[in-house]
Amino acid sequence: MIHQVTRTAAGILAAAMFFCCTGLNAQAAGNDDSSVLLGGGVSLALSLGNSLENISTNTTIPVESILEWINTEESAGVEETASEEQLTEEDIFRNLVIAQVNHYVNVRSIPSEEGEIVGKLYDDSVGTYLSEENGWYQIHSGKVTGYVKGEYCVTGDAAVEIARQVGKRFATVTTQTLFVRKEPSTEASIISMVPEGDELLVLEEVEGWVKVDVEEGTGWISTDYTDLHTEFVHAESREEEEARLAKEKEEREKARRAAAAAAKSNNPSSNTETPASTPASYSVGEGSEEGVAVAQYALQFVGNPYVYGGTSLTKGADCSGFVMSVYANFGVSLPHSSSADRSQGYAVDGIENAQPGDLICYSGHVALYIGNGQIVHASNKKTGIIVSNATYRKILAIRRIF
Repeated sequence: MIHQVTRTAAGILAAAMFFCCTGLNAQAAGNDDSSVLLGGGVSLALSLGNSLENISTNTTIPVESILEWINTEESAGVEETASEEQLTEEDIFRNLVIAQVNHYVNVRSIPSEEGEIVGKLYDDSVGTYLSEENGWYQIHSGKVTGYVKGEYCVTGDAAVEIARQVGKRFATVTTQTLFVRKEPSTEASIISMVPEGDELLVLEEVEGWVKVDVEEGTGWISTDYTDLHTEFVHAESREEEEARLAKEKEEREKARRAAAAAAKSNNPSSNTETPASTPASYSVGEGSEEGVAVAQYALQFVGNPYVYGGTSLTKGADCSGFVMSVYANFGVSLPHSSSADRSQGYAVDGIENAQPGDLICYSGHVALYIGNGQIVHASNKKTGIIVSNATYRKILAIRRIF
């Protein structure tokens, strides 16, 4: 029961910053104004060179540019122009309305419970403050403009503090292969390599470098070869929710048909490979028949090597290559990208609801859940394909294919 976080690119103009109205994937239950579900996604993105807070120390670093709120066609009339003075990060966050509920709060057409429900603002998700009327905040978030009960949200100074907790800062790699170094210097030793398109969780920022979380640990990458952005959750309109649910249903059925066809052919895939010579025995948890089969098949290759950029289950694969090749055996095509895997299938609400076969996504890494709190993954060159505890690193997303 989770949604998909979406990202908006925003650039620095003479006095501009954009809240872009992009779609959100989310799933919800209930109709009351403080019902059940986790958050969707908006992006408040600051362009390269504009530092946000140090996530490790919660130190605020001002944004060194003049920014402006601006909206797209869906949010006509919702605009704020920056003054001649430069806006700081705190100025931007103070104008947010952030939901603080168990799962979501309904967005209504008028400031009353009698109003039509036009969307849902998920827990820790973000809207732009427009006005206040009788204890209701008028907000704009994603493609939704309407009213939420003020008792379920925070704004102003409280929003500044919460925004620092719920916003996630990412660095997207823009070169074919980028070195992750032990220190913020080109003279420092290399601890890892990351491919183009990978999105890495940013822990700290200094001039020209950001500290990121990768499978081998924490290290530094140059901002010369990355795009930086901060992700927040935003509201989902009723139309978007209906479209998302229909798409998820179609994708699940497509994956199941592919798996059934592969099983029926008795020749699942050209990617089928010989298991490791001395496979270990691991238990697989309960779940769907297809997901359990995926986990059991993946476990056969524990002990085989990790190879950067590889897709061979026997000769060597990297993390996304391993996941891709395992699922290829069941007729399902997945991208060779850990970041892209964060948007495959549909979202699962928390590791406690994960089932065998689910994709467990981390910063710059992806694994397969096997049940009982464990994953199987192509970890790194030292360890190869191994089984680990699923919570050994911060989980960014859990996606289910079947």
